[in-house]
Amino acid sequence: MNRAILAEILKNYEIIEAKNGQEAIDSLHEYGDRISLVLLDYVMPVKNGFEVLQAMNDEGMTEKIPFIMISAENSPSYVEQAFDLGVIDFITRPFDALMVQHRVANTLQLYTKQKRLADMVEEQILKRERQSNTLVHILSHIVEFRNGESGMHVLHIQALVKIFLQKFLQKIRSHRFLSEDIEIICMASCLHDIGKIAIPTEILNKPGRLTDEEFEIMKKHAAIGADMLSKMEQHNDEPLLKVATDICRWHHERYDGKGYPDGLKGDQIPISAQVVALADVYDALTSKRVYKDALPHDKAVKMILNGECGAFNPVLLSCLEELSDDLERLLAETTNELMADRQSGKIINDLFRNNGINRSDSAVALLEKERTRSDFIDEMTEEVEFEYTVDPPVVKISSWAAEYTGLGEEFYSPEKNEKMLSSLSPDEYYKLVTKLRNTTPENPVVEHECRVTINGHRKWIRIVAKSIWSNEDPPRYTGVIGKMMNIDAMKSLIDNLEYRATHDSLTGLLNRSAAIDLIREKLKNGAEKCALIMLDVDFFKTANDSYGHSFGDSVLKHIASRLRQSVRGKNDIVARVGGDEFFVFLVGYRENPENIVKRIFTALNGKIGDFTVSVSMGIAAYDKTLHYNYEDLFLSADRALYCAKQSGRSQYYFYDKSMEHTFSNISPIDDQS
Repeated sequence: MNRAILAEILKNYEIIEAKNGQEAIDSLHEYGDRISLVLLDYVMPVKNGFEVLQAMNDEGMTEKIPFIMISAENSPSYVEQAFDLGVIDFITRPFDALMVQHRVANTLQLYTKQKRLADMVEEQILKRERQSNTLVHILSHIVEFRNGESGMHVLHIQALVKIFLQKFLQKIRSHRFLSEDIEIICMASCLHDIGKIAIPTEILNKPGRLTDEEFEIMKKHAAIGADMLSKMEQHNDEPLLKVATDICRWHHERYDGKGYPDGLKGDQIPISAQVVALADVYDALTSKRVYKDALPHDKAVKMILNGECGAFNPVLLSCLEELSDDLERLLAETTNELMADRQSGKIINDLFRNNGINRSDSAVALLEKERTRSDFIDEMTEEVEFEYTVDPPVVKISSWAAEYTGLGEEFYSPEKNEKMLSSLSPDEYYKLVTKLRNTTPENPVVEHECRVTINGHRKWIRIVAKSIWSNEDPPRYTGVIGKMMNIDAMKSLIDNLEYRATHDSLTGLLNRSAAIDLIREKLKNGAEKCALIMLDVDFFKTANDSYGHSFGDSVLKHIASRLRQSVRGKNDIVARVGGDEFFVFLVGYRENPENIVKRIFTALNGKIGDFTVSVSMGIAAYDKTLHYNYEDLFLSADRALYCAKQSGRSQYYFYDKSMEHTFSNISPIDDQS
């Protein structure tokens, strides 16, 4: 029932319901970040609210999703424990519909703003990262251009390093690389040959074999590149620079110690440099150079595995061997992904620089969605949210309120604004201002009721406002936040919500829960001469199957209308139990109850178009053989209805003891079954 009431109050949102604590945890796991807010009751089967909060705390979910605790308990220790477990607000039962709506809307707006701020920070980080990456790519491509290479060498190295590292980490669990470590190594690999800038062009692009002297000059590029990077003192602490320096200096070292420039051996060589070395050799073999043609993939792999290109880490060689069949495909796919990443980064940066487009589209869309919802609630309740700052003297109101009042979303010097003063008279305005000026930081909230004119209509409103104070000593009055509420609209909304919570939406009759509560109340107050009639529509499935569900709905509305006309005023209770089932509770009748039942039965049977409407009814009339409670009446009426249906339908049966044998093998049930 609590879930039904909350779902009705918050029907403008997408609602997920859980009937116990474990189901709540399962739903949170299933929907994850798609959940914007959780309303969590304390009293639940399987796991209570605190147990759910503890489980979500253990998983860090309370930091991502706001939780509001719901309970009839409001003792300080209980509330304190709820807040300690991560809830951000507390709602007590029974529910106040408007209070629930406002708490939910305000919480969603707060978290949306926080997400937007987080996205803005992330956006700046991404901007800086993309700018850094762009500079790295430009620098690496300058080296490629001088070296007369294809222009794809750097991309291939990045792609191969990523492929080899991911495979390597599957085999060696001792290396605890994070995803960002892999990205740093991939980016740093772009600079592996930066030292070639200092190598003469005639040696870099010599079409034939290098002489020993030329090769000694070429070998210096490793140390030169590392030296260039290490002298960038202002960036010495940057992980990218440290990794790039290692790769530059040692990507020509070999596992057996026969590489250069330092002759490092085995694990003396950083794994980042080892992986780049393997990637560099593979791409050099399979790519066309000024001094050679490209070799086929299979031959290149075979040469590396046979040790013809120097010694490599045995684990990396096993990675190459296992990847061999798929390496060409993986290289093409990963290279395309890297190219797409670069291109999308360029497009995003261009848009951001030239057009001022914010990259946090998802956050903006979410904020807009929540603003639209807030506006809808404001419109439904005819509420006007407002903010006022003293310096400068500006009033801001919500977009719906601006259209509703004709004042605009922002206006200066409200005491001089003719439109506002024609709506809220000068006298009332200064009364409100005086109340606010007399507030203190300890008692900042004021309420004020008055009449206003909006769109030519006089309305009674209630203004609830809170003064805002600075953190200075002494505090300084800086502004106001508040709401102007249409009292009549609020009452109408509450009445409407209460009606919807207790009535069936299709027929307008009482729903099952509301009707049962009324019946129990009447029995508790000593109602005499009462009878419970249970009925359902015969062959209702045929109506739906043959004529469609719309026709089926019209049959149910017809039954509801006839039932209303057949009962005797407000004392009798008519309800739709669910589907095609209804019940009527008769109270305090003077005539023979069978006369009333017969009148109702006759009124319900007839035709709608070609469809013959008939009902089966079971009646339990109070007598001394029945216990005086709802459960007994329900069970007896249900058994009588069963007998009526078994006897051919379109009949009514009163319960009597002779029906007991029909149910001798059936366990008693209550209305919840």
